[in-house]
Amino acid sequence: MTNQVSSVQLPPAPREIGIFEPFIAKQTETLILKEKMLSLTGDSFDIKLISGQPLVRVDGKFRSLSGRKAVHDLSGQHLFDIHKEHIHLHSTYVVDDTKGNKIMEVKSSFKIIGSKATATFTSRNGKSETLVMEGSWLDTSADIVDEASGAHIARIDRKLLKGREIFGGQQTYALIVSPGVDMALMAALCICLDEKNNEH
Repeated sequence: MTNQVSSVQLPPAPREIGIFEPFIAKQTETLILKEKMLSLTGDSFDIKLISGQPLVRVDGKFRSLSGRKAVHDLSGQHLFDIHKEHIHLHSTYVVDDTKGNKIMEVKSSFKIIGSKATATFTSRNGKSETLVMEGSWLDTSADIVDEASGAHIARIDRKLLKGREIFGGQQTYALIVSPGVDMALMAALCICLDEKNNEH
């Protein structure tokens, strides 16, 4: 099954999309995440490439009202924080840099069928970006689309890993990222979506 996931290829993004240069994918990359594991407040875990190599470390801040999570690179350098903003009509999660400045906002809104999430941020080249998730987070798959070009730059895929690894009732799924796209930022988007899915 791992080989099946590894063989999924996405075309390169129409331009570099992202903030954290060391995490810009040079080829199609597949990250492995566990559903709900992301949302366990206070827990720390690694997000890994399909090869098993850790990509980033996520540290939950125990008993934080906003469920704040700190994300570090493998050397321990603090990259960004993720937390919920409670002042919006629709569920909104933000990614802040180490100085507390907002660098990405993820808003979700429910449609009659499924849900939609929109992420906005400014790439390191200065371009304002809007990414839209097409398909529900709960579906077997969902695409993350660059609104400006219509290009599919990432894909959340559950069916590729269906039954491969169920650990304590947590389903494992794949996040496939196009060349030229920031893997750390796409992982942050998935954490926001997972948090939204597990809101009580």
